[in-house]
Amino acid sequence: QVQLVESGGGLVQAGDSLKLTCAASGDTVCISAWSWYRQAPGKGRQLVATVTNSDNIYYHDSVKGRFTISRDEVRNMLYLQMNALEPGDTALYYCNAEFGVRCDVAGRDHMAGEDYWGQGTQVTVSS
Repeated sequence: QVQLVESGGGLVQAGDSLKLTCAASGDTVCISAWSWYRQAPGKGRQLVATVTNSDNIYYHDSVKGRFTISRDEVRNMLYLQMNALEPGDTALYYCNAEFGVRCDVAGRDHMAGEDYWGQGTQVTVSS
C-alpha cells in the first residue's frame, strides 16, 4: 500500500502564493509518476502537474509559468509551489502516485497502472 497525505492548502487572495506538500509512505520505491490533480465544485478531476522518476515534467496549460512541481526523494515528499494564484485555481487538490510497471515490494505485488490518492487539501483564492 501507499499512503499520501496532503497539506498546505488555505484561503488566499488573488496574486498570492501557496506551497502544497504531499507526504508519501509505504511501497513508494517503484512509483514512476507523481502528480497533483484538482477538482473544482461541479467539475471533473483535472491533472495539474506530473513529475516522473526520470524527471519528465508535465503542466496543464492553465498553470504553466505559475506552478512548479518538485519531489524530494530523500524525504519522500511531493511539492506544488503555486504562485500568482487566480480565483480559477480554487479547488480541492489531490496528490497521486502511480506504478508504471509491475513491482514486488517485500512480497506485496503491485500492478502497472495501480495508483493511490491522498484525501485532498482545499485551496480557495478570493478575487
